[in-house]
Amino acid sequence: MAGLKDATAIVGIGQTAFARHLPEDERTLACRAVLAALDDAGIDPGEVDALASYTMEETDEVELAKAVGLGDLTHFSRVGYGGGGSCATVGHLAAAIATGQATVGVAWRSRKRGSGPRPWRNTTRQLPTPAQWTRPQGLLRPVDEIALLTRRYLHDHGATRDHLFNVALACRNRANQNPAAVMYDRPLTREMYMTSRWISEPLCLFDNCLETDGALACVVVSRERARDCRRPPVYVHAAAQGLPAQHHGMVNYWTDDPLTGPAWTAARHLFRHADPTPADIDVAQIYDAFTPLVLLSLEGYGFCGRGEGGAFTEGGALETGGRLPLNTGGGGLGEAYVHGFNLITEGVKQLRGTSTAQVPGARTCLVTAGEGVPTSALLLRA
Repeated sequence: MAGLKDATAIVGIGQTAFARHLPEDERTLACRAVLAALDDAGIDPGEVDALASYTMEETDEVELAKAVGLGDLTHFSRVGYGGGGSCATVGHLAAAIATGQATVGVAWRSRKRGSGPRPWRNTTRQLPTPAQWTRPQGLLRPVDEIALLTRRYLHDHGATRDHLFNVALACRNRANQNPAAVMYDRPLTREMYMTSRWISEPLCLFDNCLETDGALACVVVSRERARDCRRPPVYVHAAAQGLPAQHHGMVNYWTDDPLTGPAWTAARHLFRHADPTPADIDVAQIYDAFTPLVLLSLEGYGFCGRGEGGAFTEGGALETGGRLPLNTGGGGLGEAYVHGFNLITEGVKQLRGTSTAQVPGARTCLVTAGEGVPTSALLLRA
């Protein structure tokens, strides 16, 4: 890990529009995002020799490479566990480039979740082993599993729905500043939140991420190469993945404490190899498929103590000007839900100084992937 510290940089980012329904297929969206990221970096597609994406990505390396005209690939990898893999795609590219396996890497995610099928509706395939312990008990969707953890958290630590609302509001407020966000023109009030329908009690409509079509990509090169690129480099200071012992996705049944999930494992590894501490982070992009995941992540990544995630959100702490400005593009709750990749690109925008909700003087940004599943994280520096 010492060899990865600031050895590579993100020099290009790209994205398509975000919407509940886009007419293009996932491969077309992927190609558009990748080409936009390469154009942003000022790098020809023929120079790309590394790719990284998710195991859930429908567009494979061969299709993408042919369609956009990439060069010979010497590294390609995929990361599992849906939203838990977002930051790891960049981490894999950083490791490949730092060790000489590649020179120009592209990570991407393309998804048609807004207009596409829901995975839990497929009743024809055999359930994976973890799901065999949850689906027969009525935990059909991810929100049902996270609702179980949320109820435990509220009971154990005295957190309330007001704390969950603080997360939802901060993300929506930032989305209201971002013209690219799905929720750009749709403010959220406390009354709207408290009177909205349940999705899986105690989680209401606004505790859940958006259902979105769209694609994003980023370009990673060496520190030396980054000096010659079109945009200011954003350095990959540290990267980590986390899968704790005896983990059981989402519900975390088998551990001594189900509320200390993969974020805790990833955070220990991340900050062990980083110069900044949690107290030094200027802005954070924390995975927000569901509002309670933010509370768990605030604790796991060391911004507050065990059981203090709810209280941390009080007094506008997550808003611009607060203790930890959060998800400044709107996140999965307000901008788009593309398995967390927009949190990476928003982190880059913050450190470039081009965010629609810019944190003045931001020099360090934590980006996290999905809590509740095997996860990953990045520490980015200007």
